[in-house]
Amino acid sequence: MKMILPIFVLSLLFSSSYAAVQDFCVGDLSAPEGPAGYSCKKPAKLTVDDFVFSGLGAAGNTSNIIKAAVTPAFSAQFPGVNGLGVSVARLDLAPGGVVPMHTHPGGSEVLIVVQGSICAGFISSANAVYFKPLKKGDIMVFPQGLLHFQINAGGGPALAFVSFSSPSPGLQILDYALFGNNLPSELVEKTTFLDDAQVKKLKGVLGGTG
Repeated sequence: MKMILPIFVLSLLFSSSYAAVQDFCVGDLSAPEGPAGYSCKKPAKLTVDDFVFSGLGAAGNTSNIIKAAVTPAFSAQFPGVNGLGVSVARLDLAPGGVVPMHTHPGGSEVLIVVQGSICAGFISSANAVYFKPLKKGDIMVFPQGLLHFQINAGGGPALAFVSFSSPSPGLQILDYALFGNNLPSELVEKTTFLDDAQVKKLKGVLGGTG
């Protein structure tokens, strides 16, 4: 028993620090992305620019149906975060803007409001609802995989920055998953309890067919 405990402790230490085998793994975007991310760019070809991203300083284009824009700094845009378990994005919401119910299957999210007011919330797997209007400086967390949303709750533009616990958190917007593809209307009607006219209207708005 005395020998087993140190071995167990050592196994925990090694398993929890596996990422330290390499200092970093800047993604090689010329290679395909796999389940574990991108393969590593050769260290001899790295420069400081591989660890810097300058794309979050300008507002995104909110001239769209949801009046919102998300500018990501995920591993596909910012290869320096590949393999590090973190990423960032900028969220711009015009007046009336909304990010509809969506999930990030690959990571949890932390949002900080920088400008304006944002009503944000999520729904747990037990269907408990947690939402609140957030003001400048407020932070809210959205657990991995749960449906959540953000709505501009003020009269002017709103700005937030979000961080994720994954370099590639993924995104699935519920409205587009239901009405923005070629899933037959009959199946959508049966699974949502909406009538044919409502489904066809939403498909027309979101670009769906079938």
